[in-house]
Amino acid sequence: MCLFSCVFYRVNELYVDDPDKDSGGKIDVSLNISLPNLHCDLVGLDIQDEMGRHEVGHIENSMKVPLNNGHGCRFEGEFSINKVPGNFHVSTHSATAQPTSPDMTHVIHKLAFGEKLQVQHVQGAFNALGGANRLQSNALASHDYILKIVPTVYEDLGGKQRFSYQYTVANKEYVAYSHTGRIIPAIWFRYDLSPITVKYTERRQPFYRFITTICAIIGGTFTVAGIIDSCIFTASEAWKKIQIGKMS
Repeated sequence: MCLFSCVFYRVNELYVDDPDKDSGGKIDVSLNISLPNLHCDLVGLDIQDEMGRHEVGHIENSMKVPLNNGHGCRFEGEFSINKVPGNFHVSTHSATAQPTSPDMTHVIHKLAFGEKLQVQHVQGAFNALGGANRLQSNALASHDYILKIVPTVYEDLGGKQRFSYQYTVANKEYVAYSHTGRIIPAIWFRYDLSPITVKYTERRQPFYRFITTICAIIGGTFTVAGIIDSCIFTASEAWKKIQIGKMS
């Protein structure tokens, strides 16, 4: 009945620190997004941040899958970002020739940071944008997703730590014009890191608490059994009195 909770429990903590100091100051990112009305030749990923990184058309560890008979594209990418404020965005900026009417309507299947945590009873915003659907938006609109990334640590009973990141998100859409008057939409993911770390720690239940729990279960069982026995006895006595009354 309480076998899982009787063996160990989980402690949640908040503290200020960078938990993954061995990461080299980087965060792994996994992005999976579909643009059903934009050809794969036009789709690109650009990355820039406050450390001076400015990369247009990132292609390493990425894949483009044609959709809708080649009229659309699903972009899947694995890349890393520095632990400083910055952004990455899906756009046509890296295309050789710019389309006259780029359509940035999209569906985000996955946006996750760090290691994937597959732990029961730990629910968090690890893929907060998963399932975001902007297919009904203005085709020429740019989309801004403002992310606050929260470091998250999970430590199991053996002391092994896994590092992931949750995030909160706010979004807006607007039509942006270039200096030439052209509309060049993009899907922006602007991020900043929270100084607060969330930590989940597994701890074993003290033996005395286990014994107390077992005693409480046994005591409750006997109490319920006593109530049932009393009800049966009372009903039996009442039935006997009814039968005696009929006989007299």
